Amino acid sequence: MLFTRRIMLPLVALLLALVTAGCQKQGAEAPKGDGHDHAAEAKVEYTCPMHPFIIKDKPGSCPICGMELVKKVAGAGADAKELEKLAQVAVPTTQMVMANVATQPVTVKSLQKEITATGIVAYDQRRQAKVTAWVAGRIDRLNVNAVGDFVSRGRPVAELYSPDLVSAQQEYLLALKSRDRLKDSPIASISQGGQGLVASARQRLLLMGVKEQQIAGLEKAGQPNIKLPVYTPLSGVVIEKIAIEGQYVNMGDPLFTIADLSTVWVEAEIYESDVSFVKVGQRVEVTTASWPGRTFAGRISLVYPFLDPKTRTIKARIELSNPGLKLKPDMFVNAAIKVPLGTAVVIPAPAVMDTGTRQVVWVQVKEGTFEPRNVNVGARVGDEVQVLSGLKAGEVIASSGAYLIDSESQLRGGTGAGTGHEGMPGMQKEGAKPAPAAPPAKKNDMSMDDMKM
Repeated sequence: MLFTRRIMLPLVALLLALVTAGCQKQGAEAPKGDGHDHAAEAKVEYTCPMHPFIIKDKPGSCPICGMELVKKVAGAGADAKELEKLAQVAVPTTQMVMANVATQPVTVKSLQKEITATGIVAYDQRRQAKVTAWVAGRIDRLNVNAVGDFVSRGRPVAELYSPDLVSAQQEYLLALKSRDRLKDSPIASISQGGQGLVASARQRLLLMGVKEQQIAGLEKAGQPNIKLPVYTPLSGVVIEKIAIEGQYVNMGDPLFTIADLSTVWVEAEIYESDVSFVKVGQRVEVTTASWPGRTFAGRISLVYPFLDPKTRTIKARIELSNPGLKLKPDMFVNAAIKVPLGTAVVIPAPAVMDTGTRQVVWVQVKEGTFEPRNVNVGARVGDEVQVLSGLKAGEVIASSGAYLIDSESQLRGGTGAGTGHEGMPGMQKEGAKPAPAAPPAKKNDMSMDDMKM
């Protein structure tokens, strides 16, 4: 009996040890089961659409903007490995509806950019002239008495008495008589000398402003003209009157300033961003509040080679006809320049997220799943923008609400556009040294415990 007890006790102890070891091994292998963490799978978090770094484990409002927190389920029902590999983001339908995320296909269409600019009507500097005194003398008569009077090129604007002019006319008449007396001389030098005196006296009269027809009249009358008619070099409007009747003037003194307003200039101010689209010869439509409903057509004759440092604009000279003299100098006008850009890929402007270093568009790869795409954009026309590269016609993009997709990407640690959060105070990039611990703050709604840095 004693021998049997000595044998059984070690056997029972060994059996208990084996059973205990087996239970412990099963307990250690049990969590591996089907490879899923059911606790983590059921975890629900709430975040702010405008401040995605605010994350709570229960519903509530954002401590920064007060918006209602929305539910964020980890993974959003998509394949996590595939999303990580392709840098894609899955957005639940409820979040897309709340954030007004809309999609539309990329289209190809003809674009025409319209550049608008303000301008001022100016004189055509090639159609301005000054009427000056050709000789010294006294103004005996003015045919133009006020600024704004119309003058004609063939009609005199004033009459000038000049003793020098009278003497020059008398010398010419004497030269004519001498030529007539000496032309029959048998000596060639004497006969030719008379003709030389006439040519010299005639040239002097022309330099004094006497016209050919006036010289012809002088030869016919045989008497000098006491008064010299003064003519304007072009027809137009008197914009400055200097002379006064009875005034004594010297040679070269200005009497009037004349401007031909049948053609005027418009100097339009073009912004720096639009200068590359403005070329000489482009057609321009000009409108003004003084003539509502009326459009004046002209063309760009010059783009000034310098910039105004005060307004940061470059002037473009527009030359246009002015029928009826409706456009007055110094009048404010609006200019519209239409520039055809040809056929191009076009997307809505809100679809582009500009980080400052690159432009990103979120492309839908399947329902509710998006991936970022770098694009090069060109000109903006209204609410649309030209895409130079990065997209093809037919691809579906997020036309609005791209900020939500980008926020979702940053929360997941993906490669989003990176806008909106990188420069916020307190946000640390991965790998940066942790900031020193701050002293405990008073309890309030702005609890930093809700933020995941």
